[in-house]
Amino acid sequence: MHVCLILFPQFPILGFVLIREVLELANRIAGQPLFSCRIRTVTGADVAASDGMRIAAEAQDWEGAQGFDLVVLCAGPHPLDHLPMGLRGFLARAEAAGATLAGLDQGALILARLGLLDGREAVLPPDPDRTYPHIALSERTHAFDRQRLTSSGGLATAEAMLDWIARSHGPALAARTGAALGHGHIAETSRAQALAARAGQGDPLMTRMTALMAAHLDAPLPLPRIAAELDMSLKRLRLRCRKALGRTPAEVYLDLRLRRAAQLVDETTLTVAEIAAATGFASPSAFTRSYGNHFGKPPRAQRAQRGKAATPTGWDAATEVARPSGQAQSDLRDQGMTRV
Repeated sequence: MHVCLILFPQFPILGFVLIREVLELANRIAGQPLFSCRIRTVTGADVAASDGMRIAAEAQDWEGAQGFDLVVLCAGPHPLDHLPMGLRGFLARAEAAGATLAGLDQGALILARLGLLDGREAVLPPDPDRTYPHIALSERTHAFDRQRLTSSGGLATAEAMLDWIARSHGPALAARTGAALGHGHIAETSRAQALAARAGQGDPLMTRMTALMAAHLDAPLPLPRIAAELDMSLKRLRLRCRKALGRTPAEVYLDLRLRRAAQLVDETTLTVAEIAAATGFASPSAFTRSYGNHFGKPPRAQRAQRGKAATPTGWDAATEVARPSGQAQSDLRDQGMTRV
């Protein structure tokens, strides 16, 4: 797959380096050149990064947009001062050919000004000159919505790239790349993708479905939206999921969230309320009930036994998603997930 980086004057050097590093690491881990990266600049000439380093353009025109799978706008302060005539047409042709359009930090503002984020969820920096009533502003560090990827910049750039890799090549590669890259939020993203890789059970569509779910554990996506992201009706998705995994999408989603919760219970000192929020439950009591029904004991009891039992009851991370108990199935309704 081919990535195009479009650099603006004073572009953030950290974001630029992280994009290149994530793609190179993914290629190294895969053992083959899955991703290539080509650099353009809005001036057609060298541009200076935020630290003064100058980067040369590898292409001086706006041709060849159809050859890219991901186009990333890397912009610094005052990005709207640098909008060349050919940029809009280049982005339009890339989108028409199936590319994802991405904006990092101020780069997202350019997509918004061009109307390319309308009707989508997006992360936007403040714009003192305009409001965007047609964009669903996200408080996440990055958002991926129907061929649009936006990020708050900084380390969130790596998280956004891992999300794109998970959807284009599967969560297993994203998880391994994230683990090799670092710690903190990047490692958290990697762990979520690892859960999705195990849950997909080899079906490419199920792998994409679980990658979407794993990227939104703290604020679960509605199932109709997941189906739309996969270009399927909800009915077809349910049938495919039952055939491949033996359960409904709602059951898979709940299981992913509870698996992640089990990791947080075992490996962190987060409170029950914090874990509930991190895994998308409406309240600590709803989380505690679902957790106890799923694993046979509440999270506080599980934490008390840390070191005595390596794995929560009823969960084998090497096998497929565990089927919820009868009571746990009622918890799907508590979380707004309708069963077939």
